[in-house]
Amino acid sequence: MKNNLLSEKLVYTGVSTTPTHLHLCTYSPTDMKELSADSFKNIKEALNSDNINWVQVHGLKNTESIRHVCSHFGIDFLVLQDILNANHPTKIEEHENYIVIITKLFFPDETAKENEPDELSQQQVCLILGNNYVLTFLEKESGFFDNVNTALRDNVLSIRSRQADYLFSVLLNNVMGNYISTVSSIDDALEDLEEELLTIAADSDIGICIQTLRRKYMLMKKAVMPLKEQYIKLYRAENQLIHKVNRAFYNDVNDHLQFVVQTIETCRETLSSLVDLYISNNDLRMNDIMKRLTVVSTIFIPLTFLAGVWGMNYKWMPELDWRYGYLFAWGLMIAIAIIVYFYFRKKKWY
Repeated sequence: MKNNLLSEKLVYTGVSTTPTHLHLCTYSPTDMKELSADSFKNIKEALNSDNINWVQVHGLKNTESIRHVCSHFGIDFLVLQDILNANHPTKIEEHENYIVIITKLFFPDETAKENEPDELSQQQVCLILGNNYVLTFLEKESGFFDNVNTALRDNVLSIRSRQADYLFSVLLNNVMGNYISTVSSIDDALEDLEEELLTIAADSDIGICIQTLRRKYMLMKKAVMPLKEQYIKLYRAENQLIHKVNRAFYNDVNDHLQFVVQTIETCRETLSSLVDLYISNNDLRMNDIMKRLTVVSTIFIPLTFLAGVWGMNYKWMPELDWRYGYLFAWGLMIAIAIIVYFYFRKKKWY
């Protein structure tokens, strides 16, 4: 990892090849205007300082376009580098004139094969709240915030009459919705797996499923748990960007966040118990196999002893010359095997 304080060069560290393009939504209580472009200079003229301006950036490949957006709104260079770092840990950062939230969104992995357990793919999302603007940065082309665009067009709940921080809370609620659906699917899968394990079914894929769910859980934990401690920054009384009238909406987002955190904790406990149960089931199956092998071996031990005795070929072994010695040997061995078998059945060792 290079020292980013010694370089002015911007590098996008992700793997997305989505071309960088921007979508501007500028609105007031009475009107709304939308504009899409491949570069910031094509939408710069449409920005209105008297309106709320929401700039969506899809694709971070063109770092110069990202630089122009951030420079126009006075976003710090270090924040710009964080936006382009696709592996940046989740954080909430408060600056003098804006608030930055960097986190992850989760989607089903479209590259997973049909017979393989479903994996999670993630992409980074950055939300920036300013006095009269909101910026969102997504690595890929995504319709994740399309419902918010639709709400603005239809002016649902008079959304266009509210301040920028209300729009910011709506976007955060979208992110929380993504977390709730993802963590709920993990929780449901864990419960189904627990029921399957309780049947002690010898399914060789259960271990793979547990590991897949564990990877999903770890991705969710790394994205959500930092928000648990840092979200309180938005409640500080001296935070001038969050208006008092809109704090109730941020409380609602916090309720959703707490639900996600609690569900993640439940998943952790369930995963731990599933691992113990899986190991216990494997031990039970192994014990059952060993018990059956022991029963078979015990039945054949006396038979092997008799075969060994009569196979010693000593000169003076009277029964070797007996006319019915062969039939007697077979009858004796069959009788011993039956007696031992029923003895095990009586003791319920079978």
